[in-house]
Amino acid sequence: MEHARSLKPVSRFDGLDLDYHALNAMLNLYDEFGKIQFDADKAAARQFFLQHVNQNTMFFHDLREKLDYLVEHKYYEQHVLDKYSFEFIESLFAAAFKKRFRFETFFGAFKYYRSYTLKTFDGKKYLERFEDRVCMVALALADGDEALARNLMEEIISGRFQPATPTFLNAGKAQRGELVSCFLIRTEDSMTSISKSSDATLQLSKMGGGVAILLTNVREQYAPIKMIEGQSSGVIPVMKKIEQDSSYANQLGARDGAAAVYLNVHHPDIMRFLDTKRENADDAIRIKRLSLGVVIPDITFELAARNEDMYLFSPYDIERVYGKPMSDISITEKYYEMVDDRRIKKTKINARKLFETIAELQFESGYPYMLFEDVANRASPIEGRINMSNLCSEILQVNAPSTYHRSGVHDQVGIDISCNLGSQNIAKTMDSPNFGKSIETSIRALTAVSDQSSIEEVPSVRHGNEGAHAIGLGAMNLHGYLARERIFYGSDEGLDFTNMYFYTVTYHAIRASNMIAKERNKTFRNFGASKYASGEYFDKYTSKIWRPRTQRVKEIFEKARIHIPTQEDWLELKASVMKWGLYNQNLQAIPPTGSISYINNSTSSIHPIIDRVETRKEGKTGRCYYPAPYMTNDNLDYYESAFDVGLKKIIDTYAEATQHVDQGLSLTLFVTEKATTRDLTRAVNYAWSKGIKTIYYWRVRQASLEGTEVQGCVSCSL
Repeated sequence: MEHARSLKPVSRFDGLDLDYHALNAMLNLYDEFGKIQFDADKAAARQFFLQHVNQNTMFFHDLREKLDYLVEHKYYEQHVLDKYSFEFIESLFAAAFKKRFRFETFFGAFKYYRSYTLKTFDGKKYLERFEDRVCMVALALADGDEALARNLMEEIISGRFQPATPTFLNAGKAQRGELVSCFLIRTEDSMTSISKSSDATLQLSKMGGGVAILLTNVREQYAPIKMIEGQSSGVIPVMKKIEQDSSYANQLGARDGAAAVYLNVHHPDIMRFLDTKRENADDAIRIKRLSLGVVIPDITFELAARNEDMYLFSPYDIERVYGKPMSDISITEKYYEMVDDRRIKKTKINARKLFETIAELQFESGYPYMLFEDVANRASPIEGRINMSNLCSEILQVNAPSTYHRSGVHDQVGIDISCNLGSQNIAKTMDSPNFGKSIETSIRALTAVSDQSSIEEVPSVRHGNEGAHAIGLGAMNLHGYLARERIFYGSDEGLDFTNMYFYTVTYHAIRASNMIAKERNKTFRNFGASKYASGEYFDKYTSKIWRPRTQRVKEIFEKARIHIPTQEDWLELKASVMKWGLYNQNLQAIPPTGSISYINNSTSSIHPIIDRVETRKEGKTGRCYYPAPYMTNDNLDYYESAFDVGLKKIIDTYAEATQHVDQGLSLTLFVTEKATTRDLTRAVNYAWSKGIKTIYYWRVRQASLEGTEVQGCVSCSL
């Protein structure tokens, strides 16, 4: 097994009488020449292993002794190992350790050993190195397929593919949680459905899941109950209950559950819904921990542009007039029809006032998240309606209601959603010796996550996952890669690369899913009604030539020997998909990527960095510092903060990727304290006009927070 690492001094910091935290802190201070002290962080990583990891890792003489111990003491799952010969397992571990993996930063190593690696039950000893975790994840997901296990090990150890936290944390462990931790649940307008949603929140929060709940269909305040007017309490009490449930089931006190609620802006309770997040809200309605999301159709933007009032429609009446819930109709298509329909009770507010209120709240709290409903549905190749998103606003999938007998037993199990996620490191994937194989292996890994996840506690989630096999291949390290290649984020070359990268990934992702469908002779539920089956989806790729717009990007792909798919490639793929289908209903979704970015040495998701050297607070440990990937003292100009890059460049970058991603992209927008609500509203309108499907979170840089670090620190130098 692996021994102590990097004992030989390799920098001027090695041998100094400093612990790893002190060395890491020097990363945030310039040296006497005004340079960032990257060597100090490298030394901190080495000291972390010498002073802490090596001393606290349980020793085994060989792999067999180690695996026998971990199985016998119920740390590893026996059935995972039983699917392979010991000779293969031994060769896989040997190949992984032969790669001589090293964490690029102290914080990456610290984060891995703090949050991911297997520890003894008392938490005092480490039982895995990074290579061990990679191999167990590969063995678990490959499910006995030796070739896939080896490919997965190669992709993960190289940093090209990084499974999401629940998968990387839990796969192969005997005492583990689920491989997924993100779920979407729709609620209907009945006490039974509300009760079931509450129970689902409890069950999913108990297992560490983040839950999003759709409230659009719940009748408004003062709507009738059993034909008696003025009886309904509306959505606020339901929100209170969900908040209570997600906090109560708190993983043995380790952390509160996380939940979000989504409401269409044409619901009569919309202003009360937004008021729950105001700083001065009355405790009777104030929501502290719950995240808010709003669903905005095109008509709302059109009314605001004309400075007109917008009507809010009773979901109680809509369901009785149209025979289906409010979330399952297009407000834009039915708007004027419903305005004229006297059977539907309605009130009105000013459309611009709504957007002003949203902007005010985004300044105060970062909420609400925003789903541009019609944009998402126009782009979706799947039959059905997208009417909500998740806690990070990148999951956009169709759902279906559950129906219940009076006893509370299901008459029909509906379709709810689990998020099967993992992300490519863009820089490492561009360096791959076989780009297409890297994408295919990642798609197979995420398909395994879907196949191996069965959330029995919530039948609608299990039913949805079993039929859709939906996955979300994400991406991270866009800014890191662009800076490495001396390309400015949001520049013409940066936008061109983003377009070509996601264009190429999309081709290989669809091709991989088509291969799986052919191998298994199975497609996702209702494939025949999709735009894939009709061939319509492929029109945008077969009707014109997609090629780099700039010489620089053309050269990048040529140098990397990455073939950019041609019209002929797409025509061939179209024919194969129409014949054999796709196994996965959804293929891509770009999450915000938090912890996995650090252990993978990536910039988060595809947005710009926040600081050249990011400051992280890690519990009782205090502050840790993380340098932007590939940053040196010679390329600092390419690492402009998200607060300074500007909203337009960020939105334009996401728009380039969005046109190829079948689900959503977790778009965080950054503004300084000088921004106004008008600036935020303009940015929202611009994002909508550019085809952006969702906006996740707003971050406001406060002037009062600047300069709080030690004078001369790197974090404040932008």
